[in-house]
Amino acid sequence: MAERDLTSPLLSPRSSYQPQTVLTVQDDQDSEPSNQQSSLQTAISHQSHNQSQNVHFSSPNPYQFLGSDGLSVPAPTTADPFRNGTPYVSGVYEVIKIVLCLPIALVRLVLFGSSLAVGYIATRIALAGWKDKQNPMPKCRSRLMWVTRVCARFILFSFGYQWIRRKGKPAPREIAPIAVSNHVSYIEPIFYFYELFPTIVASESHDSIPFVGTIIRAMQVIYVNRFSPTSRKAAINEIKRRALCHTFPRVLLFPEGTTTNGKFLISFQLGAFIAGHPIQPVIVRYPHVHFDQSWGFISLAKLMFRMFTQFHNFIEVEYLPIIMPCDNLKQNAVRFAERTGQVMASALNVVQTSHSYGDLMLLMKAAQLQQENPWNYMVEMAKIESLYHISSLEAVDFLDKFLSMNPDPSGCVKLLDFLRVLQLKPCTLAEEIFGFLDVEKNGSITFKQFLFGSAHVLNQPLFRQACELAFAECDADGDNYCTKNEFADILSRTFPDLKDDEVEGMLNQFDSDNDGRISRDDFFYCLRKNPLLIAVFSPRLLHKNLSKARDKRVEEIV
Repeated sequence: MAERDLTSPLLSPRSSYQPQTVLTVQDDQDSEPSNQQSSLQTAISHQSHNQSQNVHFSSPNPYQFLGSDGLSVPAPTTADPFRNGTPYVSGVYEVIKIVLCLPIALVRLVLFGSSLAVGYIATRIALAGWKDKQNPMPKCRSRLMWVTRVCARFILFSFGYQWIRRKGKPAPREIAPIAVSNHVSYIEPIFYFYELFPTIVASESHDSIPFVGTIIRAMQVIYVNRFSPTSRKAAINEIKRRALCHTFPRVLLFPEGTTTNGKFLISFQLGAFIAGHPIQPVIVRYPHVHFDQSWGFISLAKLMFRMFTQFHNFIEVEYLPIIMPCDNLKQNAVRFAERTGQVMASALNVVQTSHSYGDLMLLMKAAQLQQENPWNYMVEMAKIESLYHISSLEAVDFLDKFLSMNPDPSGCVKLLDFLRVLQLKPCTLAEEIFGFLDVEKNGSITFKQFLFGSAHVLNQPLFRQACELAFAECDADGDNYCTKNEFADILSRTFPDLKDDEVEGMLNQFDSDNDGRISRDDFFYCLRKNPLLIAVFSPRLLHKNLSKARDKRVEEIV
């Protein structure tokens, strides 16, 4: 195969009469290695054929050899579901009100503390000696919990909720065993504890909260670790079991998975909808003028202080009509969740967005690293998870990488900082990689473009096979390791006149265990964390005629 310079496009566009060349490959353990190898070789061969036609176009796609037809990134949204509207005290009226309410705040603090203490003692008595917690709480113990429920109402009073406006009524538990609610503040769980005494689903971390953890246990909470598939599956099974058992209290879930500012409804988790039981939506509003009561990216202590120093805080609770799952929807939790979300968003008169708890994680990470505008790094994680199956934890890892590129206050990164972090030497291919992400062609990229681009490449049908072939090229002597000299030989095809320190920098990026050589695990780990780097090996894959022996070796590795 003839050598070509790096200015040549990796793959030219298909004309209308050319056959389809990128085959659909199932990336799973059941796929035949020889079929995977053949699919990638077909795409590579066809790309090389197109290169020989000297067809040029303005924006070369360095990932077309993987099956990519270009990157599309949704436009940024102005929706911000986590920002508190009044994070600071402003205005003369609010300052005077806080000063006047300081003596009242001290009384409220005493009432809060004493109510919490009495409720905690009553709960400890109710739980004393009770071991069979897989079954509903006995009635005699439930009666003792009424003391704690009354204390919960006093706690609401101490926070300024002297009266609570209700609309509608809770449906009988036998008709709607599951209730779902929007989540704006820590106030809703206290209210629902007093009003319904339900079984709730909560994070495992809640169990360690002083006083509150004990009261939550009395509600026979279903604990879940949102990052553990095993824990999530166990929680769903427990929701199904308790919804079917009429002696358990109704199950209450906050499907958004976190608090918002109440101005938007974010994407729903599916735990409440998988069981296929009738659901009663409940919505909570916090009408206000001077003080936003939402727990939207504001400290708990600050929020409590502001609540204690208000004359009165308004809350409205509305029980909506029951939503029945249609027969053909019982197995379709996604559509059931969408219907419920639409009903709740309509009743709240808000928009439902594709944000999720993952966006809050990104927001908190950016704030932790002292970014000037951390809100720039939200990406509507529910959309990312749906399209590319990228988890929130993986998105946070990508954010770490992006923030190391030193973005400006607007959250944009320039070419040189991008190349510096990825250890890429400036050249035509490096610029094409950056240009692939720069969909707006303005010379900079945002985190959303970086994340979408990385996820796009990672999910291409031939990505895994390309990684296998690339490592086989690096492992020249077949010992399952790539030495510095072997790695330098591979990189020389992509980066002409590569210096020793530049080879060392790229080697260190791939050598995760720092033993001076790249193992197969190191290689795949690095490309999983930095999928954009697979383009570095494309010239080698495009211009190398693999022998039968090498084909056999790659098949064995696969």
